[in-house]
Amino acid sequence: QVQLVESGGGLVQAGGSLRLSCAASGRTFSSYVMGWFRQAPGKEREFVAAINRSGGYTYTGDSVKGRFTISRDNAKNTLYLQMNSLRPEDTAVYYCAADTALDGTVSTMGDQYEYWGQGTKVTVSS
Repeated sequence: QVQLVESGGGLVQAGGSLRLSCAASGRTFSSYVMGWFRQAPGKEREFVAAINRSGGYTYTGDSVKGRFTISRDNAKNTLYLQMNSLRPEDTAVYYCAADTALDGTVSTMGDQYEYWGQGTKVTVSS
């Protein structure tokens, strides 16, 4: 069982920055592929970014590429999402997710992730 707890959301003006954190339980965090997803009101869940087990490979969605950076600290069992140059369209609830599959493949598909946090809300005002 993996428990994930996000933090760091809030209200920010357009052009501002936020850093989200996701604290994971357990002693095998370094064996999980991790991802960030978001869901805006009335919209489907959207892939944001994912990172492999070691942190040496990341993949970022087109809508946030060049503005958002995913990273992880395996010693602290924590996943991060640095969000810069925020736009009103980034407003959403942001979720971290863990994929515990043995192959370690980084996926953009939410269905591949078995464990999810409760989400943290990000609101970007114009």
